[in-house]
Amino acid sequence: MKFVNLIVADWSRVDQFDVIAPRRFREGLTFERCTRTRLRIDVKAHVRRKCPHVLRLSHVIWFHHAITAIVTSSRIYYNFTRMFRPISRLVAFSCRFAAARTFSSASTFENILVDVRGENSNVGVIQLNRPKALNALCDPLMHEVNQALDRFENDDAIAAVVITGNEKAFAAGADIKEMLPLEYKDVVRGNFLAHWDRVTRVTKPVIAAVNGFALGGGCEFAMMCDIIYAGENAQFGQPEIRLGTIPGAGGTQRLIRAVGKSKAMEQILSGDSMPASEALQSGLVSKVLPVAQVVDEAVKLGEKIGKLSPLAIAAAKEAVNISYEVSLKEGLHFEKRLFHGSFATNDRREGMKAFIEKRKASFTNS
Repeated sequence: MKFVNLIVADWSRVDQFDVIAPRRFREGLTFERCTRTRLRIDVKAHVRRKCPHVLRLSHVIWFHHAITAIVTSSRIYYNFTRMFRPISRLVAFSCRFAAARTFSSASTFENILVDVRGENSNVGVIQLNRPKALNALCDPLMHEVNQALDRFENDDAIAAVVITGNEKAFAAGADIKEMLPLEYKDVVRGNFLAHWDRVTRVTKPVIAAVNGFALGGGCEFAMMCDIIYAGENAQFGQPEIRLGTIPGAGGTQRLIRAVGKSKAMEQILSGDSMPASEALQSGLVSKVLPVAQVVDEAVKLGEKIGKLSPLAIAAAKEAVNISYEVSLKEGLHFEKRLFHGSFATNDRREGMKAFIEKRKASFTNS
């Protein structure tokens, strides 16, 4: 008897769970609620012997008749395909595709598209999806981005997150129509834009894949990410000065750290934008790529990161980010303590042992 454990977020709201399988196979499946958060599905031997490729787990659960993806899709299908080790590559591909498709289609997002990509389905992708407004950032969109980030953050199967737009625009700025009627008292009392920086608190690496316009809030949003890959048509800038205001989501603080005072002043005080080639030369972006390759290369980077120790990745990211907040002396002390802390992990021991034995390390996030 083989079984799969499925992680469920909130059993108190679950009305039904279903498995998609041919009728002749359904009698070979039994369900058991084995813990507070796990559903155990037993798969009898005769089912595994007969065309296992047609057995497909559905990770959609009905919450009071509202379909919602409540189980981390890639984890389900990873466990499932690992359980049936002889399954062909085609089956593994179809399982990954079904997982990614259900994650996005089952969501109720209106302003973004959410997907899971990569050979191991371990890279979360968030695509800003307001094409008629050039992906202008508005409160509803940012709330949805934050929800998607929370999902990926809590999914142990996700190693990294890619945020992108379309080929014409990453995000052409904040939604001016949304801001126009606001008064001083409105933005102060509501602490306008306060929740737009959720991405900076994600512990997993976040990669911005930028094509087209990344202006104003779009440029600020990209700079909140850990790494920026830019398409050859990308344009970065802070044009708020032309609207009689200034950047409000970090432009005056993050841009200077990326390109230096003189260049940042030129951009912010003139409202001019810089092309991708200049952004690369200035240190704002890591790579400039053909437009059609930007997202794929960002996903590949996420996959590469996913092969390493999640504990070490999180510690390294935290150490780099703290350098923006503290003095060099304090930063070095913080780095040293994180380095010392890694000696308490199995991943550090495995990594060094594998290096000495000249083999590939097998990290366990422990």
